[in-house]
Amino acid sequence: MKKLHLVTIILLAIGLNAAAQQGAMQYYRPNDKTGLNVFETTKDDTTSFRKVHVKVGGSFEETFQNLNNKNTAAALNQNGYTGNVNSLESLTPGFDLAMANLNIDAQLADGIRVNLTTYLASRHHEDVWVKGGYIQFDKLLFLHSAFVDNLMKSLTIKVGQFDVNYGDQVFRRTDGGSTIYNPFIENYIMDEFATEIGGEVIYHHKSGLFALGGVTNGELDPTILSSTKVDSATGKINKYDAAFHGKIGFDKQLTEDLRLRISQSFYVDKSGNSNTLFGGDRTGSHYYNVMSNAAIAKGTTLSNANDYNPFSGRLNPGFSEEVNTFMSNAFLKYKGLELFGTYENAKGRTATEKTQRQATQYAFDVIYRFTHNENFWVGFRYNNVNAALQGYANKVTIEREAASAGWFLTHNVMLKLEYVNQVYMGYPANNILNGGKFYGWCAEASIAF
Repeated sequence: MKKLHLVTIILLAIGLNAAAQQGAMQYYRPNDKTGLNVFETTKDDTTSFRKVHVKVGGSFEETFQNLNNKNTAAALNQNGYTGNVNSLESLTPGFDLAMANLNIDAQLADGIRVNLTTYLASRHHEDVWVKGGYIQFDKLLFLHSAFVDNLMKSLTIKVGQFDVNYGDQVFRRTDGGSTIYNPFIENYIMDEFATEIGGEVIYHHKSGLFALGGVTNGELDPTILSSTKVDSATGKINKYDAAFHGKIGFDKQLTEDLRLRISQSFYVDKSGNSNTLFGGDRTGSHYYNVMSNAAIAKGTTLSNANDYNPFSGRLNPGFSEEVNTFMSNAFLKYKGLELFGTYENAKGRTATEKTQRQATQYAFDVIYRFTHNENFWVGFRYNNVNAALQGYANKVTIEREAASAGWFLTHNVMLKLEYVNQVYMGYPANNILNGGKFYGWCAEASIAF
């Protein structure tokens, strides 16, 4: 791991030096501060194409964690493990495993760009993993059609394995070493993120209205093997249907000081091999080892995972077979004040369930950025999840409150500090999360270019 970290730092240093010498990308979201509050890339043609060129970029973060956790769960012994499997690991202040991403973007032709992102190191996968890649078309000049050229003034086409564009929070989340878009340390409790193979088309209107439609394979880990599982709801061999997602919304700078964006998204997968919309993050949570048990950790055989519970602090509702979920988002920015809200209603089930369960989530962020370049900020987030889980008689609730403060030293270097308090309610007495709570502060340094 020490050698891997050294290689990571060297690669990022080389990339940072090279990035300053490379041409700008067309229809591109920058990795640094200038990518803040960029959602779907626009149709603003601000960069001229001269020749094929490559941009090597990356993101690197290091976090210092000072968190405590506690619960009221009844003592429980479990075959194969020694000790109480409902006792929590004792936490101590210290540095977490650093995470890093490597981004390679290439401008292949006028209006044609390709991206490849690789996780160099992360909590969930310590070794190197390719996250995914895609090609984006904003012009189709090779067709030599005036009609198509005019049509593409309003359309963007993306094909490959990419982040599913469900909800607007996907553009504000932390992704491994890429933390610069997120004013907080962690993502939502119910983290909607997966890379799937497919395509999507975005329509942009000059009024600010936009619409998106996409289809994917519904899988993070695709397969061509026939299923042997029986779907309990149909009594038939499971099928791997395509997944569909879409979004409609309005996004416009109404005045020099005021921007408004509202959107409604959906994602539907009627039958999947193992859908991971709420568990597709291959990097892991940035709250390390909270609400985790030492006895199970010691008795677990690990391969490339840093710990047995890489998503600690999050909740995955377990909708692996069928997912039907909707999200509403609102974003308002007036001068340095930013308000971002989310409401989500998700239903789904596993292949062994006959009926769907429900999970709801809502959250709101209040961020105030100040100084003339908005290099400093303070913020507050409230996040609530209420979910029916498989095998539980009653719904459970998780609440999180987080306060943050941060500083952009440059466009590429950021520091942030967060205090978090998260509580678990409704879990049965024999569950490790019964009466659960973790709290404390984290400090993070991040570089992106």
